[in-house]
Amino acid sequence: MKKLESIEQFEELRDNGSHVFLFSADWCPDCRVIEPVLPEIEAKFSEYQWIYVDRDQFIDLCIQLDVFGIPSFIAYENGIELGRFVSKDRKTQEEIEQFIQGLK
Repeated sequence: MKKLESIEQFEELRDNGSHVFLFSADWCPDCRVIEPVLPEIEAKFSEYQWIYVDRDQFIDLCIQLDVFGIPSFIAYENGIELGRFVSKDRKTQEEIEQFIQGLK
């Protein structure tokens, strides 16, 4: 999974193509729980480019997007938000896959 490096990069990716942004942090225990299954989920939904957003590094972006709990996912296609799975709750592989499937 590619790591977001700048706000400009976020805007460019958001506005061009299909992307799922994973908002996370190194210290987040619920984020670590889903980490082992993320490569499988990415492979299953390869029509999206997956981008890791470090919540601490991009706190202003999180505030702007109303992402107050992690791990959280927001999907965009060519600048349009397709959906969001945003909460402070622990997420399962099944829940994440259901969210992605529901984007279509």
